Amino acid sequence: METLIIGAGGHGRVVLDILRAAGQYTPVGFIDSDPTLAGTQVMDLDVLGDINLLPKLRKQNISRAIVAIGDNRNRLTQAQFLLEHGFELINAIHPTSRLCSGVQIGRNVVIAAGAIVCTQSTLADSTIINTGAIVDHECRIEAGSHIAPGAILAGRVRVEQGAFVGIGARIIQNLTIGSFAIVGAGAVVLEDVPLNATVVGVPARQLPSSNRTVTA
Repeated sequence: METLIIGAGGHGRVVLDILRAAGQYTPVGFIDSDPTLAGTQVMDLDVLGDINLLPKLRKQNISRAIVAIGDNRNRLTQAQFLLEHGFELINAIHPTSRLCSGVQIGRNVVIAAGAIVCTQSTLADSTIINTGAIVDHECRIEAGSHIAPGAILAGRVRVEQGAFVGIGARIIQNLTIGSFAIVGAGAVVLEDVPLNATVVGVPARQLPSSNRTVTA
């Protein structure tokens, strides 16, 4: 089954590797906004052009795609664009990851090598569970969120839309990470994080300049 990869950067390379390892889908090309990449190859896969090429490709019966963009807002925007143009959003799940019983997964989800998602957790659309991350039982990862490599979420953690949990961060059970919040690398989170806030350190503390209202 042929598919496009939207984004030819570092995350795009990871997604390509996952798709090739899993073997369910056949990547036929990258789409990327950088005009200097058009006509080049990334990991032996052609960069076909920018997103304006999608309607033409759809008419050529290429109907599947995955958004491989690390920026959470941009990933959500591009996923919506694809849906509006009639594309089916696929998932990229590495064969070395582990999904336990009762896990629910949306569309456009990336689960990288060595990641573990435990029982009765939910991964909404356009989420990323990156390399070696652990999502324990009954967690809810909402649309467009990114759990970075090596991060660990204890049971019943809720990560709201567009939030980012950094490399090696730790979050104790039953907490909520607010929409578009950022948990810094290595942080240990012991209390809820407000929307748009940035927390860092051990234990995690909110940066004074964070928690601004975001309108764009």
